[in-house]
Amino acid sequence: MKTKRREIEGLSLSFLDVISCGFGALILLLVLTKVFDPSAIDDSIDNLEDYLITLQKDLLAKRNDIRDMRTEIIRREDLESEETLRLTGLQAELLQLQEKYETIVRKTKVEEIIKARLSVAKQTLTEEMQRLLKNSIVKDNAVGGIPVDSEYVIFIIDTSGSMYTNAWPLVLQKVSETLEVYPKLKGIQVMNDMGNYMFSQYANEWIPDTAARRSAIINRLQNWNVFSNSSPVEGITKAISTFYRPDRKISLYVFGDDFSGRSVEQVIQVVDKINRVDSEGNRLVRIHGVGFPVLFSLPPRYQASAIRFSILMRELCIRNGGTFVALNDYRLL
Repeated sequence: MKTKRREIEGLSLSFLDVISCGFGALILLLVLTKVFDPSAIDDSIDNLEDYLITLQKDLLAKRNDIRDMRTEIIRREDLESEETLRLTGLQAELLQLQEKYETIVRKTKVEEIIKARLSVAKQTLTEEMQRLLKNSIVKDNAVGGIPVDSEYVIFIIDTSGSMYTNAWPLVLQKVSETLEVYPKLKGIQVMNDMGNYMFSQYANEWIPDTAARRSAIINRLQNWNVFSNSSPVEGITKAISTFYRPDRKISLYVFGDDFSGRSVEQVIQVVDKINRVDSEGNRLVRIHGVGFPVLFSLPPRYQASAIRFSILMRELCIRNGGTFVALNDYRLL
């Protein structure tokens, strides 16, 4: 009995295997038949060709778009470069116009100040000065219309480095012009702003007014480069205390470009004490000033002392019967 059951079980398994393989073979035949069906292959080929054509068209369109975009980018870059160059040129022109405008405004302001300060009436001439001027042509405008009734003239000149290096040729010219205004003087003196004399042999004395002495003053002034602290108070006080006499009509001419002192008001007070008012309400000497705008060509931080000099000399000239002339350039034109 046991042997028979084994034989039946083995037969059953073999039959199932055969049936399974048969079904598998049948399915495989159906699949292969469908895949290799000519009509199906033709349809696939047609679809692929259409799809390929579509892709080619899309590719060509994309290439055209890319070419157009590159052309547009290049055009914009060219325009941007042109605009950049144009903007740079306009900025340069704007800077030039601004500089010209500032120069014109500065010169206009200076000229307006000069005109306002130079409207000074003639002083009363002494009989001797009237006699001297009858036979001479006086150039009132040679130094900006400064009164020319004095019989004695003292130059107080800032000999600092900024003046000597930058404005000295113009200083020589203004000294010459000032001397030309006075056809004949009783005495001349030249010292720097610290009270040092140009000619030591004439210390505390008047230099005679002769053609030779005037030439000697200009010649010596060309190379006169002594130490200076850029403060005119020492020269002014020394000039007044040394040379003033009741019978002398004296004018001081202060040439400078800056004031290094601490207090403008203190200098004014010191000068007021020494250049006191006489019984007729007049100061002992006249004080005139000529400002050279050397430091105004530098950055603003260097201009403070130049502004203080202008304020100081303007006030001194007003209080002491003189005129302050602010030049609009420090170079000899």
